[in-house]
Amino acid sequence: MNKNILISIIVSVLFITSCISSKGIDFKKKPPANNNKIDTSVLDHSNWDLLLKKYVDDQGFVDYKGFVKDKQKLYAYTDYLSEHSPEDSWSYNEQLAYFINVYNANTIKLVVENYPVKSIKDISATFSPFLKNFIKIDDKTFSLADIEKGFLQKMNEPKIHFAINCASYSCPKLMRDAYTAENVEKLMNTAVQTFINSKKNKITPNKATLSKIFKWYKKDFLNTSESIIDYINQYSDVKIEANAIIDYKEYNWSLNDTK
Repeated sequence: MNKNILISIIVSVLFITSCISSKGIDFKKKPPANNNKIDTSVLDHSNWDLLLKKYVDDQGFVDYKGFVKDKQKLYAYTDYLSEHSPEDSWSYNEQLAYFINVYNANTIKLVVENYPVKSIKDISATFSPFLKNFIKIDDKTFSLADIEKGFLQKMNEPKIHFAINCASYSCPKLMRDAYTAENVEKLMNTAVQTFINSKKNKITPNKATLSKIFKWYKKDFLNTSESIIDYINQYSDVKIEANAIIDYKEYNWSLNDTK
């Protein structure tokens, strides 16, 4: 079987399964809405914020050559995250911001360590680069799939699918702001709205050709909405009718490089 086909099958299986473990690291589930609570960050994500503003453009494309030249600052940030694992005292939003940043920063790191590549899927790994164990948190080692499925998906917030970026053209764009306890809800809302109304979906009232994200993670979206259409209509400029035809676009795994 062709290697790329095998990797695509494995990645597709990862997208629709949630059996990956958090390996004993505790994390919080989404709490009941509490509009009176104000989060204050415990962690400092300012260095990651500076890197994003320097090497990510307004469209979410990444200057990987720039990151390669500045990789020591990137590694210093991923080391910082590794050394500060979640604690019981952290709020839900603090943990959510932490794991989003862990995923995004380490995705950039994985590409930087293997650059130049045309796709993240070209990176040599057993089965899939998403299963490569290289992310250290305390004395444990995780893969990108572990972070996504072992933590983020289990935190019961489907908007995470628009906050994390898999270094590919069809992914929701990488935001130019680091996620923090204070901004995570607002920034995720911006990410969702931006993605749904982008060219990565083609939406009309009678027909919608959607990103496969809505197919792969359908179960997550249905945890908060009656249907995929209902979920999208919360953010879409064009409202989809209930009986509209739904189709899905092919996913483009080309690297989201600025070059």
